[in-house]
Amino acid sequence: MGNKRRQPSLAQLRAFAAVAEHLHFRDAAGAIGMSQPALSGAVSALEETLGVTLLERTTRKVLLSPEGERIAVRAKAVLGEVGALMEEAEAVRAPFTGVLRLGVIPTVAPYLLPTVLRLVHDRYPHLDLQVHEEQTASLVDGLGSGRLDLLLLAVPLGVPGVAELPLFDEDFVLVTPLDHELGGREGIAREALRELHLLLLDEGHCLRDQALDICREAGREDAPVTTTAAGLSTLVQLVAGGLGVTLLPRTALKVETSRSNQLLTGYFADPAPTRRVALAMRAGAPRGAEYEELAAALRQALRPLPVRVIGERGDIADTT
Repeated sequence: MGNKRRQPSLAQLRAFAAVAEHLHFRDAAGAIGMSQPALSGAVSALEETLGVTLLERTTRKVLLSPEGERIAVRAKAVLGEVGALMEEAEAVRAPFTGVLRLGVIPTVAPYLLPTVLRLVHDRYPHLDLQVHEEQTASLVDGLGSGRLDLLLLAVPLGVPGVAELPLFDEDFVLVTPLDHELGGREGIAREALRELHLLLLDEGHCLRDQALDICREAGREDAPVTTTAAGLSTLVQLVAGGLGVTLLPRTALKVETSRSNQLLTGYFADPAPTRRVALAMRAGAPRGAEYEELAAALRQALRPLPVRVIGERGDIADTT
């Protein structure tokens, strides 16, 4: 077995970097709060450890040797990386700092993100929020693999190992063309869905599955689909063009129907069909307390929207 080479200490590197910067022992010692003898001893120990002469000492000044100039660059880089490591550790220890990778489904993102981003900007300015818009299956996979930290989506998911932090419930409404008999009506019975030509999102969107579930609850055995859309904006434009009707969550209504004057909104009789939106995290996540606090803050921020915010504490539905 070969002999292990000794490695320089951070104190030695710090002492040498200070001398390399100031080219003066007294000034370097003062800059890093070290006595001059201790500083000189640390630099000498570094030279011995590395087997390299770093300084040319004269009675008047200190000069870096050619080798010392090269080592000084490396020492500065090492100390810089150590400083960055300490900053990162501090960020990890401090709540609402560092990176938070948030996954959001497409039928939530355009309508809730303005509120989420404003809240994070105002209340958590040191949080580096990174947003990923994907369909539910991809988001859940990303949460399980560690690619994502937190999800904002419709629940329940029924996924083992995922804890849900409910935010609110919202009603679905019926969007129709101007000449539709149910356009603008209130108190629409769910059973009316049995006979409607319903336009849906493409497969993979949870909102499509929710709409089909609502139809089944209304007694509709099947919902033959001849026209679909990749997003709610296209879906609503198809309705405006007279191709059928669709279901929209209330949070999407204002944004999507404001683009056309060829639409009317119908409202269902109580209890209206609804969906629940929540944050979802890995059960037992180290930052779980932060996510719970964020959920509580979001419930308050979402109150102006047409939703029914869930209790202040929000019951955690753990599906482990």
